[in-house]
Amino acid sequence: MDTEKFKMGWLVVAFDLPVVEKEQRKAATDFRNYLIDDGFTMMQYSVYIRACVSFARQETHLERLKRNLPPDGTVRAIYVTRAQWERSFVIHGQPAKEVSAEDLPEQIQLW
Repeated sequence: MDTEKFKMGWLVVAFDLPVVEKEQRKAATDFRNYLIDDGFTMMQYSVYIRACVSFARQETHLERLKRNLPPDGTVRAIYVTRAQWERSFVIHGQPAKEVSAEDLPEQIQLW
């Protein structure tokens, strides 16, 4: 069994933020910008993903996320292992066309 598939994975952040008032729109934009600055990629409009090479790395990003939450709305974070991610279904259009889930990004090693 490839145990690396259970150590590495994706931190998925989904959110529902109010955007009725100007201050709320700014808070939502600031939160999206924070996610991008922290290495997250937009998967869908209010769902962002970030590759994590270990559970400890996921914990680091989760703590950062907690420090940058907007004042209103709901944010949900879940860690999905690489093995789980690879079994996900990505379906586009009509007629339905299934494609593979995103791969973890290549790591750059410097020594």
